[in-house]
Amino acid sequence: MSVLAPEVHNELAQLLDALQSSDNSVRSQAEEHLANNWTTNKPNMLLMGLVEQIQGSNDPTTRSFAAVIFRRIASKARKIPDGETVELFLSLPQEEGYLIRSKLLEALKSEGTNPVRNKIGDAVAEIAREYSDSKAQWPEILGVLFELSMSTVVGQREISYRIFSTTPGIIEKQHEDTVLTAFTRGFKDDDVTVRLAAMEAFASFFRSINKKSQQKYYALIPEVLNILPPIKEKQESEELTRALVSLIDLAEVAPKMFRPLFHNLVAFSISVIQDKELTDQARQNALELMATFADYAPAIVKKDPTYTNDMITQCLSLMTDIGIDDDDAAEWNASDDMDPDESDLNHVAGEQCMDRLANKLGGATILAPTFSWLPRMMNSDAWRDRHAALMAISAISEGCRDLMVGELSQVLELVVPALRDPHPRVRWAGCNALGQMSTDFAGTMQEKYHAIVVPAIIPVLDSPEPRVQAHAAAALVNFCEEAEKAILEPYLDDLLTHLFQLLQSPKRYVQEQALSTIATIADSAEAAFSKYYDTLMPLLFQVLQQENTKELRLLRAKAMECATLIALAVGKERLGNDSMSLVQLLAAIQQGITDPDDPQSQYLMHCWGRMCRVLGQDFLPFLPSVMPPLLGLASAKADIQLLDDEEQVEQVQQDEGWELVPLRGKVIGIKTSTLDDKHMAIELLVVYAQVLEGSFAPYVLEVMEKIALPGLAFFFHDPVRVVSAKCVPQLLNSYKKAFGEASNELQTLWRATVEKLLEVLSAEPAVDTLAEMYQCFYESVEVIGKNCLTQQNMETFIDSAHSALEDYKDRVAARAEEREGDAVEEGEEESEDMLFAIEDDQTLLSDMNKAFHCIFKNHGVSFLPAWERLHSTYEQFLKSQDGTQRQWGLCIMDDVLEFCGEESWKYKAYIVEPLIAGCRDAAPANRQAAAYGIGVAAHKGGHQWSAFFGPAIELLFEVTRLPNARGDDDVYATENACAAIAKVLHYNAASVPNQEEVVRQWIDTLPVVNDEEAAPYAYAYLAQLIDQRNPLVIGQAGKVFVFIAQALEAETLQGLTAQRIVEAGKVLLQVAGLDPQTVLASLPVETQQTVKAMFG
Repeated sequence: MSVLAPEVHNELAQLLDALQSSDNSVRSQAEEHLANNWTTNKPNMLLMGLVEQIQGSNDPTTRSFAAVIFRRIASKARKIPDGETVELFLSLPQEEGYLIRSKLLEALKSEGTNPVRNKIGDAVAEIAREYSDSKAQWPEILGVLFELSMSTVVGQREISYRIFSTTPGIIEKQHEDTVLTAFTRGFKDDDVTVRLAAMEAFASFFRSINKKSQQKYYALIPEVLNILPPIKEKQESEELTRALVSLIDLAEVAPKMFRPLFHNLVAFSISVIQDKELTDQARQNALELMATFADYAPAIVKKDPTYTNDMITQCLSLMTDIGIDDDDAAEWNASDDMDPDESDLNHVAGEQCMDRLANKLGGATILAPTFSWLPRMMNSDAWRDRHAALMAISAISEGCRDLMVGELSQVLELVVPALRDPHPRVRWAGCNALGQMSTDFAGTMQEKYHAIVVPAIIPVLDSPEPRVQAHAAAALVNFCEEAEKAILEPYLDDLLTHLFQLLQSPKRYVQEQALSTIATIADSAEAAFSKYYDTLMPLLFQVLQQENTKELRLLRAKAMECATLIALAVGKERLGNDSMSLVQLLAAIQQGITDPDDPQSQYLMHCWGRMCRVLGQDFLPFLPSVMPPLLGLASAKADIQLLDDEEQVEQVQQDEGWELVPLRGKVIGIKTSTLDDKHMAIELLVVYAQVLEGSFAPYVLEVMEKIALPGLAFFFHDPVRVVSAKCVPQLLNSYKKAFGEASNELQTLWRATVEKLLEVLSAEPAVDTLAEMYQCFYESVEVIGKNCLTQQNMETFIDSAHSALEDYKDRVAARAEEREGDAVEEGEEESEDMLFAIEDDQTLLSDMNKAFHCIFKNHGVSFLPAWERLHSTYEQFLKSQDGTQRQWGLCIMDDVLEFCGEESWKYKAYIVEPLIAGCRDAAPANRQAAAYGIGVAAHKGGHQWSAFFGPAIELLFEVTRLPNARGDDDVYATENACAAIAKVLHYNAASVPNQEEVVRQWIDTLPVVNDEEAAPYAYAYLAQLIDQRNPLVIGQAGKVFVFIAQALEAETLQGLTAQRIVEAGKVLLQVAGLDPQTVLASLPVETQQTVKAMFG
């Protein structure tokens, strides 16, 4: 029965017709009428009218469209009287909402046309989501959906699962048994569409519940897997594709539940990948399913007897599926598109899967089965086999680095001959492999194999095919950017002769790549490039002076990049007058840019940054023309669109530079290209402030107020927040250099800045970015200096730190719970996501530590009242089972000892036991922190600590005597213990009862050749003992002199400390009557030469 009058329905029916009109003006007027007359003024009537149209219209198109409009209107935001913003449907009076949703469910049950039923189902799902998100109840919906799931009508059964799929939150804990029954029934349904809908619903529901609850549903997996074989037998690729997507979802969430049937699933998936009668998408989804297990459960995968061999075989087979109907590569050669979209092609899927397998399973698992194929493939007569083998080497080299790096000679024996292959695509793949290996084995490839690699690539630059020429030049970029200047120098003539020839190529993309390669070579060769300056720079000027046609834009951009990188390489003196000519040319190009899509504008920004580094203060006259466009980009607001329907989503997806973010049933489109430009612009502002320092001051206020500080809270794009955090300290430093530390200008800027910095410490949602914010804070405090924070600032800092630490504890607890719910098998590593999360937390704690350190350093005891508020956290961390937490607590206590002097004694109850325990800690970093703490207590803690040092000395000696005390992991703890003993002996000698014995043992804790902070204290005390003619030192003068020589050669001693120890060393040799030549004979020749130079 209709609630609304017939005339209302007539008006609404006409409006729905107009909204579907093909006439744009009619449709626009209807949209306006809908928004102004209905949605704003009478939303209750609109939703009621729409639901009655869905129920009562005889026209299926009208019913379907009314359901679409209903869903859109119901989800619109609306302010309610108390000021809160809610979705429009939830703002309706309770009785009206109840009536409308009841009519909607009735319409769902009575609708007989599948497409219309699906649209009504989407509307039901939207309302269900709104209730679920707002923690409100819709008691009737589950009963209706369960009823539909048992209907005799296929479409009704399907829609029930479709709604479950989009809104799994409506299923509550008390319904678990009913849900289990419903899913089991769905998986066994007679109709495949229902079975698939049930699979999708199960995957969605499974993802929405916690790990503990998930285990109750593991028993359903055999039923789920039974759905697939009949579909494959019927060769129904589309249905198989859908089923595999659901399995991929499940494998991501709980791969271990597949363990009992994993081998069967491997066999089935491999059979799908092999089956060329199926569509590529179905085959690739089966490949993706198997790769997902490697991503999320590598231990299960490694234990399967056939997985690795079968997967590698299938990946390599897919990788040969390339260049169909283009056997001689004529079509490929003729194409100027260097970056075609091939993401849906089999050979790309195979390559990407090989890369993932290598990264997740490692060389020990992947290398042997891969290389059982590659030599045969490289010797094959089929060019596709040879191409696939080379691309496989490119794909696995990163993941198999540790094992492959020792076998590079053999790998190069396979790859290098390919550069002479008769087929151009094989030569291209050979270049690709060498380029990738140059990056993945950076350092080793350049140092050990340059004589094999570079002479092999250079002739390929003469290939008859432009695409091969360009790729050879691109491979050289990878090789040269990781090469030392000395390695490149012998090849420069040959390389640049060939690259200069490529600049004459008729293909613009070859010229562009040649310029990029020359720029990279210049960057690596530095001053050695000066020899080629006179040949190349005029060519680049010539390109930049050409008419600015659209076709030449990218070439000119590359020429700019090349010219400015050469300028950076050869330096200001070599540039001479060209420096001014170049910047004037850049300025002219900037003025000529009118098209927002012109690639020159982005390249130009980086070019200005390089020229600023080259010219330094001489760059200042150009700032007025450089800054306005840069400030415009850096000030850009986020371009965000709310996308209401699938049509809008599809339209945005077709445009490049957009990111789509699902949010509460809608999709938000964010134009990332604008944000990338904003990020780049702020990066360049950092460069200008760094290089120009005080001279950048005229721009500081504008950049700080309009760009950097707002950028700290730019939540649309993490990189913008990070680079804004890098910018703030540089801007403060610029003002400090311009006006002075105590100036009103700097203090006024700081007062406004510090409030914002403290605000973002409690507002930043991303853990990794929060670490950057703490870094920004402590670097800024370091710039402003002593007593720059008020007591209130310090209290606010502690509030933020407390909040961050509580959040950290919650994350640690959640990870522990996740491990408990997902027991890690023997030999199984933590998931990559968890390892990244742990690493992010460790970085955050480290940067928070530095912030505490910086405040103590600049404020001393005045920080203590605020600092004391977190005592319970310090205690908890110091007693934690987690080594990172203990280290954090120890470092905080070290700061109290170092910067609070005698006041530190008040906290002895918090400090003494952790220092003792820290010296015996299994973690070297914690022994280092404890040893350092004992040293600063002796140096700065005051006389009250004296009684502690007698026992502490023995603890420090224990640290130096541990097995492998000089190993890479332990040496810093050992050297800090050595320095700490020296501090006790120097500053608190009276507290050491058996000084002579302690000094004798201490000498054997030398040398200090790694820690530049510890070395000055250790060697200053050694110099003191030499000055005193201490018999323990003089008696073993040869050994002591070697310790001095080792520290000098390692450069852990610098400046006055180095001079003092050199003088002391001379005295030591003289008093002991030793010949330095004899003493040094046992040391390496380089060390002997360094020491002789210092001792004259």
